[in-house]
Amino acid sequence: MKTAITEMFGIEHPIVQGGMHYVGFAEMAAAVSNAGGLGIITALTQKTPQDLANEIARCKDMTDKPFGVNITFLPSTTPPDYPGIVKAVIEGGVKVVETAGNNPQAVLPHLKDAGIKVIHKCTAVRHALKAQSIGCDAVSVDGFECGGHPGEDDVPNMILLPRAADELEIPFVSSGGQADGRSLVASLAMGASGMNMGTRFIATKEAPVHQNVKDAIVAASELDTRLVMRPLRNTERVLNNAGVERLLEKEKRLGSDIKFEDIIEEVAGVYPKIMVEGDMDAGAWSCGMVAGLIHDIPTCKELIDRIMAEAHDIIENRLRGFLGTRESVPAE
Repeated sequence: MKTAITEMFGIEHPIVQGGMHYVGFAEMAAAVSNAGGLGIITALTQKTPQDLANEIARCKDMTDKPFGVNITFLPSTTPPDYPGIVKAVIEGGVKVVETAGNNPQAVLPHLKDAGIKVIHKCTAVRHALKAQSIGCDAVSVDGFECGGHPGEDDVPNMILLPRAADELEIPFVSSGGQADGRSLVASLAMGASGMNMGTRFIATKEAPVHQNVKDAIVAASELDTRLVMRPLRNTERVLNNAGVERLLEKEKRLGSDIKFEDIIEEVAGVYPKIMVEGDMDAGAWSCGMVAGLIHDIPTCKELIDRIMAEAHDIIENRLRGFLGTRESVPAE
């Protein structure tokens, strides 16, 4: 299947693996890329730019296909070494960067000069238009269903994607609620040129996370996520657990007086405990409502092949069948 996204990134299938903290290691990115999608290494999971450079090199040993690096720009009193991260990406020969968080304008000239394509994650059409105006090559449009940070507008993809198609000139992929061939065909119908999957890729054989995490996603329904940090206007969709319940109780009790320091135990530094050690009640971790559509743990190749086969079947058989056959009526 050829779309603007497959052509832009040099990939076989219009499927992107989003950047995910303590998931986007070389093993994950290589497995997705080898299966014909675009795998993504998560830069901020690596402790230093040199660690990122080593991770990029490891990924190159595992695949000769295109893969990308996610760079998330976060407000911080002690920000990561973003110049060092960008340098590691450029010197590593990476050709795609997924940016997220704050405006990436400061690093765009360096990436563009190196011939790197940039896709920026957005949760609103206005943000996507801004990304387009500063020179991003594509955007990932994240609906309210998505795991992680859905923004503060609460617009689901059935509205957000067509709105993006109405406004944007650059190509975009759908993100949030994407899991199978139905997701892909629906996204294409609403104007996207592909789809981005996060939670679905965690529940794969190659995902370098604890088995408890994969089992929790398979066991969850679409009703098992919660929105946390809404009072702080830093909303995150997470899978419910004991740590999340503690967090929500604090939000209810403290109300508008809540500060980040009040919930730091439930949100800061919990990813290694969950993703590496499998402590599923340690705190809040990003998970989409799409968990309700995830029922197995295939390899990345099995998953992507299944998605593409289902998408082709829907397009060729189910949708074509709705057109029916009508005899032409001669004009009078």
